Amino acid sequence: MEALKKTAQFAEVYQKGKAYGSKLLVLYVLNSDEDRKAGRLGISVSKKVGNSVVRHRIRRLIKESFRLHKSEWAARDYVVVARKEAAGKSYEELEETLFRLGEKSNTLGKGENV
Repeated sequence: MEALKKTAQFAEVYQKGKAYGSKLLVLYVLNSDEDRKAGRLGISVSKKVGNSVVRHRIRRLIKESFRLHKSEWAARDYVVVARKEAAGKSYEELEETLFRLGEKSNTLGKGENV
């Protein structure tokens, strides 16, 4: 999975995409017009969540979950926003939340453009 890095890329997903939320995370999904083989992922963790150690831990856990299951996610643009409650949660809890949001958004499949 590629990374969303520029502010304009995040803004496009926020404005044109659809949001799916839970207590821990919010998943924004944008169906891209471009044909690409892999999706793009952006992660946003606010300073409200915790100090830099906490924020980077959450970011690493989310990236790892997407990396391990990249073939199951459709090739779309995703932005994951962590909420305050995500601080201190285990990898399993964050991964389970991501999968629930992926199923809710109908983007969790076998990688095909659902």
